[in-house]
Amino acid sequence: MIRWTRSRRALVALLGVVTLASGTALAHGGSLRGQAETLTIPTWLFLLTGGAAVGASFLLATLVTDRRWIATIDDWQRLLGRVPAAVRIYLAPAVGLVGLAAILGFGLFAPALELEAPLRNLAVLLVWVGWWAGYTMSVYLVGNTWPALNPFRTLARILPTRGRSYPTDAGAWPAVVGLLALVFVEVVSPLADDPQLLAGVVAVYGVLTLAGAVTFGHETWFARADPVSRVFQAYGRVAPLTRTDDGLRLRLPGMALSDASEHRGPGEVAFVVALLWGTTFDGFVTTPAWGDFARAAVAAGVPALLVYLLTYLLGFVLFLGAYLLAARLARRTGDTYLTARELARRFAPPLLAIAAGYHLAHYLGYFLSLSLPLASALANPLNPPLNPQQFVLPSWIAGLSLAFVLLGHLLAIWVAHAAAYDLFPSRLQAVRSQYPFIAVMVLYTMVSLWVIAEPNQLPPFL
Repeated sequence: MIRWTRSRRALVALLGVVTLASGTALAHGGSLRGQAETLTIPTWLFLLTGGAAVGASFLLATLVTDRRWIATIDDWQRLLGRVPAAVRIYLAPAVGLVGLAAILGFGLFAPALELEAPLRNLAVLLVWVGWWAGYTMSVYLVGNTWPALNPFRTLARILPTRGRSYPTDAGAWPAVVGLLALVFVEVVSPLADDPQLLAGVVAVYGVLTLAGAVTFGHETWFARADPVSRVFQAYGRVAPLTRTDDGLRLRLPGMALSDASEHRGPGEVAFVVALLWGTTFDGFVTTPAWGDFARAAVAAGVPALLVYLLTYLLGFVLFLGAYLLAARLARRTGDTYLTARELARRFAPPLLAIAAGYHLAHYLGYFLSLSLPLASALANPLNPPLNPQQFVLPSWIAGLSLAFVLLGHLLAIWVAHAAAYDLFPSRLQAVRSQYPFIAVMVLYTMVSLWVIAEPNQLPPFL
């Protein structure tokens, strides 16, 4: 049995590696792109150090072999009490409906001045700064409140349903297609700058998702097929708080990922990878390397939109293919009778910790810098300041962003480690089964760190 003192020393060593890997590289934001930053250390050394940190964390995790101690950590929880019914049934849905009305109203009827200055428009700030950046961070840092806030779910509850059975073979594939489509539209269109277009996309999405809820029932639709609800459901599994029939339960962050019961249907693995790739692609298109490639491709006669689309789809296929290949190799290294599909399903949830860590790194500075324009627009939505001021962030925020990427990967490694010990009876099987998955995680880490470290520029041709 590994004693606590030994584990503490391993943790100290791991934190030292993370600190070294953080370096002085600087991060960037998402839509409404931020300022360009540069590395003060060689990029190859920075990426190698980050990949080594993930690999070293796997070696340290293998020292923890006591199954009872691992189970104690994974199963630790505390019951905190119930959420007041008035908050869950009345207040949260009302807030969601008011937010939707504000987005549609201030988006569709935005004055000409706000069309030229999107930082003055409440709809733009609510969606990108308040919702996709700030609220999403609260989902994986605290808990998933979207089922109560979701305005479309609130509207679907009062609509009649046709009661059709949801196709079993469809699984999560509608959510995969929907998520990929939403991310691509966000990247290639001026959704972050055009309030009317943004409101139109929200309205179209609302019509489609309400049609699905009416056809298959709102519980089934939002649990299985709605891409936005599935995103928050996935991120919510990283959070320490979860709502059960008994009330709010507190767990260590990410421990709900060790339960693979929610990832059994077709397309579940693809959805997790799509979530990871979508956030990565959103940052990738702001790098100088992408700008050079896109300009060269367009100069060769390829339409710009096609360049974006083919790269987007190819990147998703590569991300998914790398993970599925790791599952096939894990079946050999783990010397198990379990199928590659079962291994892929079982070890997909840890990737959500990576996606959450990268989202936090990608959007923390963005949210903090634009929180002042959001607050100003909320305080006076009909007459926001003519020249919205932004917070100037200290340089150490960049170090935090890089640390978040690594911490997300370290959490993913621990969850995968715990899942392996729960799945395999032999310690050697559990360790060896992780070799291919760790290689993929190192690859994801280096890609994420490279995107974060690159100077930020506007994507060309958009």
